[in-house]
Parts: sequence; structure tokens; C-alpha cells
Amino acid sequence: MVRTRTDAAKLADGGHVRLNGTRIDAASRPVRSGDVITVALDRRVRVLKVKGMADRRGDADSARILYDDLSPPPVPAQPPAGIREAGAGRPTKRDRRALDRLMRGDGERPEEP
Repeated sequence: MVRTRTDAAKLADGGHVRLNGTRIDAASRPVRSGDVITVALDRRVRVLKVKGMADRRGDADSARILYDDLSPPPVPAQPPAGIREAGAGRPTKRDRRALDRLMRGDGERPEEP
């Protein structure tokens, strides 16, 4: 999940890693096949189930076959209210009034086109 062992240790020491639902406080915890590891990283939560261990350290592709990714799908980003789609042109007078009502927060919903 991270590039170096030092970064992995910092994640564990910072409380961003859980092993079978229990927060770990040190990077030296033993992990077995079947354990579930939860990592909070880059505003996202990764849930991984360990399938096996490697005899030697290898590249990322060989490491990916050693776990199942059970992470929830990422939430699609929604544009903030009042942002127009690219290429929509200038807002009409009706659009500007609806945006003014929205920004003012007077409780009325803007009219739908």
C-alpha cells in the first residue's frame, strides 16, 4: 500500500492500521493467512484479506496475488452546487436568479429548467 517499510511503520504507529478490527500500535504485529487488514490511506479506506505469504520480497505484481481487496467502491465525486458543466455557456437570467436564491439560503429551492 505504501512504497517503503518506513512509511508502513509510520502508518501503524499513527493508528491508521487495524488488524482483524483491532487498531495496532506497532508495526511488528504478526500477520497470518486469513487475517483482515484495514488501512486508512489518502482519504480512502482499504480492506485487505491476506491469502498467503511470500518466501522472498518481490515486486508489486507478485504481492497483489497474496491478498484479496475487499475495499468498498470509491464514492463518485459530485460537483458542488452552483457549478455549471463545462461548455454549458453563460447562465441565463433564470439561472442567475436561481443561483442567487441558492447562495442567499432563503429556503426556496431553485427552479428546475
